Amino acid sequence: MSQKYERIVVVGGGSAGWMTAAALVTGLKGRATVEVVESEEIGIIGVGEATFPSIRNYNQLIGIDEAEFLRATTGSYKLGIHFCDWLEVGRDYFHTFGHFGNLYGSQTLWAQHRRLGLTEPLGLQCVPTVMAMKGRFVLPSEQQEFKYAYHFDAVQYAAFLRKLALQRGARHTLGRIVDVSRHADGNVAALQLDDGRRIEGDLFVDCSGFRSLLLGGTLAEPFVDFSHWLPVDGAWACPTERAGEELTPYTRATALEGGWAWRIPLQNRTGHGHVFSSRFIDVDRARDQLLAQLDGKPVAEPRLLRFKTGHRRRFWVDNVIAIGLSSGFLEPLESTSIYLVQDAIARLMVLLTAGRPLHENDRALFNEGAVRRFSRIRDFIILHYCLTRRRDSELWRHVSSMALPETLNFRMELWRRYGVLHEYDEEGFDATSWLAVHAGMDHWPEREDPVFAEVPPELAASALRDRRAAIAASVERMPPHHRLLQQVLGR
Repeated sequence: MSQKYERIVVVGGGSAGWMTAAALVTGLKGRATVEVVESEEIGIIGVGEATFPSIRNYNQLIGIDEAEFLRATTGSYKLGIHFCDWLEVGRDYFHTFGHFGNLYGSQTLWAQHRRLGLTEPLGLQCVPTVMAMKGRFVLPSEQQEFKYAYHFDAVQYAAFLRKLALQRGARHTLGRIVDVSRHADGNVAALQLDDGRRIEGDLFVDCSGFRSLLLGGTLAEPFVDFSHWLPVDGAWACPTERAGEELTPYTRATALEGGWAWRIPLQNRTGHGHVFSSRFIDVDRARDQLLAQLDGKPVAEPRLLRFKTGHRRRFWVDNVIAIGLSSGFLEPLESTSIYLVQDAIARLMVLLTAGRPLHENDRALFNEGAVRRFSRIRDFIILHYCLTRRRDSELWRHVSSMALPETLNFRMELWRRYGVLHEYDEEGFDATSWLAVHAGMDHWPEREDPVFAEVPPELAASALRDRRAAIAASVERMPPHHRLLQQVLGR
C-alpha cells in the first residue's frame, strides 16, 4: 500500500527532534506540516557534544552560517580524537580527518613507512594530525584541504535549531503524551496529551530518546543487543570550567580500568565524562575515576546516564520512524551520535522529496540501510578494543579475547594477511580512518605486497622525510586554535 504524508509529527525535542524538524521544514518547503511535540518534564541529555565532519554538510544544507552557529552553541573546532592508553598505558595516537597520502598503488605512503621500519608515528605524515598535536587550526583552502568537525553544547544546538525551525514554519506543542491511538491497520493515528489535546498525523517521527515512546513502546519493536561486543552501559558526565587560554582542537578519549574518559573542549567550559561497563567496574568507582580526570573546577555535580548498545530491529515500522536514541545507541567513542541522526534524516528526506507516494519497499530499504550503517560503525568501534595489548583489568582481558562479528573478522583478516583495507557498503568510516586505528594500535600486515619494493628505499625515505618536514613547516605558520576561533567569532 502506498502512502503520502502531509502531516508530520516529531515526538520529542532535543538535538534529534529539532534537527529533524529543521530539515523537514527546509526541505519540504510547505508541502507538509511539521509539528514538534515535546514535554518540559522530560530532560534532555545535554553533554558537550563532539561530532563527525558530516555535521558541516547538514548545517550548510539548511543554511546555517558557521560563525553564527559557533556563537550560539559555544562551539569550537575539532580535527579528530586523541586516543590515550588504548594500546598500552603510556601509548597514544590520533584519529584525525586527514589522509596519509595515496592509499593505493606502488607509492602507498603507509606501506613505505612500514617497510622502512620507521618508529615515528604515521600521523606525522598527516596535516590535521600535526595541527592537532600542535594546537593549531586554519580553515581549509585549495592549498590545504582537510575535513573538520565541531565540539558544541547539545542543548544550545537544539535551542538554535528550534528557533530556526519555528521561523521557517514548524509548529511547537508542549505537553506530556499520555496515550497513543492507532488505526485498525496498526498505524499510529494520534497522540493524546495530558491536557486533553489530540495531535493527529500521517507520519510520526520518534525522537523521544532512550524511552523510544512510539517505536519501542507503542509498537514494541524488538531491540538488537550489541552489549556482548560493546559492554559499556553507563556514563558519568561532568562539565568543568575551562582551564587556561589554550583550546585544544580535538576530543580526547583516555582508556581506564573499566571503560574510557572523554574530554570535549568548548569556548566557555570543558565537557568531561567516563563511559564504563558496570560488569567490570563499580558505579561509584567509575565516578571517582572521572573526578580524577577533571582538569578544571566542576560547574555541576556528575550526572549518571544509563544505556544499552544496539538498535531496534527495524527503524521504520508502519507510519513511525525512529531517529536518534529512540532507534538505537552506539557508545560515543567516535562521536557518531549526531552523525546517525543526520544519516537517518538524509534517508528520510530523499524519500519525502521524491515526489511520489511511498511504498512498503521504501521502508524496507530504509531499514536495511540503517541496520547496515549501525553494524559498520559497531565494527569500527570494536576495532579500538580488540587490538589492545592491555591485560591489567577484567574489561581489557575480555575485549582482547572476545569473539568478533564475522564482518569485522573478515576485514581484519584481509588487513592482517594482505594489507587490504576492505570496505563494505553503508560505511560510516572510510579506509583512511581504519588505517589510522590500525597504525595507532600498531597492527600491521604480516606480509608486504612485493610491488612496494619497486620503490628504492632511499627514494621512499627521502619522500617521507620531505613530506614530514613540509607539513611541520606549514603547521608552524598556523595560528593557535583559540585565536583563529576568536577571529571567526568576530572577537
